[in-house]
Parts: sequence; structure tokens; C-alpha cells
Amino acid sequence: MIQPIALCVEGRRVLVVGAGRVGASKAHQLSRAGARVTVVASQILAPLPEQAQVHQRPYRRRDAARALLVVAATGDDRLNDRIVRDVERRHGLINVVDDPTRCTAYFMAQCERGDVTVAVSTQGSSPWLAGHVRDLVEAALPEDLAELAAALGEHRRDLHARGESTEALDWSSIADEWRRRRISR
Repeated sequence: MIQPIALCVEGRRVLVVGAGRVGASKAHQLSRAGARVTVVASQILAPLPEQAQVHQRPYRRRDAARALLVVAATGDDRLNDRIVRDVERRHGLINVVDDPTRCTAYFMAQCERGDVTVAVSTQGSSPWLAGHVRDLVEAALPEDLAELAAALGEHRRDLHARGESTEALDWSSIADEWRRRRISR
């Protein structure tokens, strides 16, 4: 069973093995999140992020040594087996694309509105379904969600700066009041 958790990869080293369409997509996604992306692939088959460190050569065990997360996107089961063994030896996080049974980390279909991120997972069983549910949820989100999140975050920081607790506040009423003031402008 998985436990959904947000992983901060900003400034952290991640490794993507494979540079086909899927590997490149994962490299771009991780790069947008601020990760220091290294790509290792015998062939570069799709455009990679400009800031990625790219090694066009076969995978080596030491490639995975210092990575927070390793993505195996090779399409080669035997090579993926090696990568999984190398990552498991050091108790790292691994995502084997199209093989959810061997993953310790899953990519989720996500939508972002400012500081609000909604992510959907099918634990790798159906990426299409995860994307479809994400689209349904995204369509239902209020347009002002990013602004509301920023305003509530600022209010929370102000209260904490004054030494006040935010635990027992009626955040729903605070959000409603913010919307009323915003509309009346």
C-alpha cells in the first residue's frame, strides 16, 4: 500500500536512466520541480531539459549512488532489474516506468494553482485514469484558488509571528470573508 506524500526535490540530485519519450518527460517534470537532473542513456531519443546533466553512455552502478530518486525508463527489463537492485541496496527511491510493482515512488497526475497542488494516483495501474480524474478535479477548482491560498498563507504567517495559534481557527469563515471583501472591491 502506498502513502501519498509530497517529495521536495528542489536542489536534490535525481537520476533518469533512459532518454526516450517517457524518460524525457520525467526529466522535464523533475527539472520543473527544481531537481538537479542527471540523464544517462545510450541513445538520446527525445529533447531533454537544457539544465540537465546528460551522459550518453550505458548506465553504471555508481550513477545511482547519490540520487534521491532514480527513474528507470529504459524499456529493457534486464537493465531495469540491475537499476532496481542498485537502488534497493542503498534503500533509495525508485520509479520503474510501466512497472508499478517495483516502484517505491510514483509520479502522480497533478494540477497546480499557486501553492495548491492536487495530485491523483492509481498506484501506477492506469496513468490515463489518473490524468482523467485530475482533469475532472481541476475543472471543479475555483478560479481564485491560488490567490486564496496566498492570502490564507499570509494570514497564517502573521498570526504565527504574533505568537498566536492557528489550530482552532474557522478557516472556512476566514476564506468566505476574504472572498466577500474581494468581490466588494
